[in-house]
Amino acid sequence: MPDTAQPGRSCPLHYRYPPAVLNRPPEITADTIYVIGGLYGNRPALQAIAAMAAAEPGPVTRVFNGDFNWFNRDAAGFAAINETVLQHAALRGNVETELAGDDDAAGCGCAYPDSVVDEDVARSNAMLAALRETARGLPGLREQLAALPMHRVAEVGGLRVAIVHGDCESLAGWAYDESALADKSGLATLASHFAASRTRIIASSHTCLPVALKLATARGACLLFNNGAAGMPNFAGTQFGVITRIAVTPAPAAALYGTVIDGVHVDALAVHYDHAQWLAGFLANWPEGSAGHQSYFQRISHGPRYGLNKAMRTGIRINNRLLRELRAAGDSA
Repeated sequence: MPDTAQPGRSCPLHYRYPPAVLNRPPEITADTIYVIGGLYGNRPALQAIAAMAAAEPGPVTRVFNGDFNWFNRDAAGFAAINETVLQHAALRGNVETELAGDDDAAGCGCAYPDSVVDEDVARSNAMLAALRETARGLPGLREQLAALPMHRVAEVGGLRVAIVHGDCESLAGWAYDESALADKSGLATLASHFAASRTRIIASSHTCLPVALKLATARGACLLFNNGAAGMPNFAGTQFGVITRIAVTPAPAAALYGTVIDGVHVDALAVHYDHAQWLAGFLANWPEGSAGHQSYFQRISHGPRYGLNKAMRTGIRINNRLLRELRAAGDSA
């Protein structure tokens, strides 16, 4: 049994909501949306995403779906990330929710599953505490974070899109973790979320590893895209982030993987940020021996033990040329 008394394990009641709450008119209508989950305070990634949007043939609505803070414990970095993100559509992840308050009971608010070891949970709680101290020096930004919604509904090309941080039941839900979607019960839960929310696309983040799949339902094909992390490597041997692009036109640059339903293109795009600049900023905030360094240095340097092919499930097409290039470069995808 998981130790639910340990901060960072349990899911606070105020994080929860019924999937039917997403069955509402859209707040966002656009031809192209970038869903940017898990920026984690990576300023070079933020700059790279802005350049990607500028290269699009038309306007891009950027939606930051939570945890845009994490490694940015320096006051200047914290202010820069939040002031930029809050110029766009955003929702709060567990990090922003906990930064906006002072209750330590939830720790980092990650609601980690049993598969995450206690030591990692404790380090995440320590990181949140350090970041909260930075946030306390910027009370105006804390108030803005507290006011952000937990979810948004968008419409692209006539298709309704649920944009959440965790899943369609909880801000810190793990129903869209790649392991949760490996069996029939996980797929049944996902199908129930599509039915209750009356959406055709769900875009999420939170679990830090990407996964995408197409699901046949009574209302037609539906898509789940969990982008993993925009501000960290997502695949072994790589040094780029991932975002989800939802649009009525094909992506101008090659996607990692994606598909099309009812004329709407949904793709995972690589975010090629300045790795050297990002690593230097990370080490300035989280030097060797710190909680952040112990938990994340290896991933930031070399990527997780996760292959690109693991992210794609039923109905998603891979960019085979890019996969070959990644493998030639030493990626174990």
